[in-house]
Amino acid sequence: MSQTKPVVGITMGDAAGVGPEIILKSLAEAEMYEISNPLVIGDRKILERAKSFVDSGLIIETVTAEQINEIPFKHGVVHCLDLDLLPEDLPIGQVSPEAGDAAFQYLAKAIEMAKENRIDAICTAPLNKEALQKGGHMYPGHTEILADLTDTKDYSMMLSAPNLRVIHVTTHVGIIDAVKMINPERVYHVLKLAHDTLKKAGIESPKIAVCGINPHAGENGLFGYGEEEEKVIPGVEKAQAEGINAVGPLPADTLFFRAVRGDFDIVVAMYHDQGHGPVKVLGLDAGVNITVGLPIIRTSVDHGTAFDIAGKGIADEKSLMEAMRQAVELAPKKK
Repeated sequence: MSQTKPVVGITMGDAAGVGPEIILKSLAEAEMYEISNPLVIGDRKILERAKSFVDSGLIIETVTAEQINEIPFKHGVVHCLDLDLLPEDLPIGQVSPEAGDAAFQYLAKAIEMAKENRIDAICTAPLNKEALQKGGHMYPGHTEILADLTDTKDYSMMLSAPNLRVIHVTTHVGIIDAVKMINPERVYHVLKLAHDTLKKAGIESPKIAVCGINPHAGENGLFGYGEEEEKVIPGVEKAQAEGINAVGPLPADTLFFRAVRGDFDIVVAMYHDQGHGPVKVLGLDAGVNITVGLPIIRTSVDHGTAFDIAGKGIADEKSLMEAMRQAVELAPKKK
């Protein structure tokens, strides 16, 4: 059968965490089938086990990659591309090399399928970085795996929450390394990624605000050692010269308030916590992680594996549902 709605590959993430249960809770909602054709990439036996955690009556059916165009996607049936990598009795809520390796394999399979145009977007449930690395995959997280397996050099993490978008110059590195890594060319490239991404989303001239590195954006040399002048301002000026509507560097302590108020369409954060903190204050169930600059569409929940509540059926699925909506919004439109 011909599919007109985008096929979204949902990777199961770390099977010892809340991924399997928030997937089932999300796919219990008819809306997910009204907007997309969801395909879970993971382990069927783990999904079957998770049904008992959330008291689910969903039917789980195994499919192959070759069958995707013939799947009669419908609410009430979860279609799973079963990689069959994990034991049914995988311990819940514990770091496991097996689960870390499986999380990598699920994502690698999804990337392969996206490259082959078998799926239109990828939506990822959370993985555990310690388990990932114990499983033999030395990446800081999903974003870096996606960049590596798609041979993408120029990419960034964008977080989207109600009334706030944030894109990062650096992400999964320590604060001292982050400051070393910031340079005018990287700032310029992230500004361009932000501009191009929002323009594709229908914002003709996105208003972009750039954070400073130091308190008060250095306050004319009062704080720091001239990092704003050396590392940030030349990148902003280069973007402005190309017609990109960017301002900054601005003090981060007031900038996010102004962005939520509506003064800007997106904020460029210099390092991980500078950008993640304000988004998560708005609610862990509201944020969505989007990797921009890739040749494929990828969205994700903006929370972790929550090992402390895994298996209890109480994990909130709202972030995954919002990530699905964003994946559909960004996916190539079909006729």
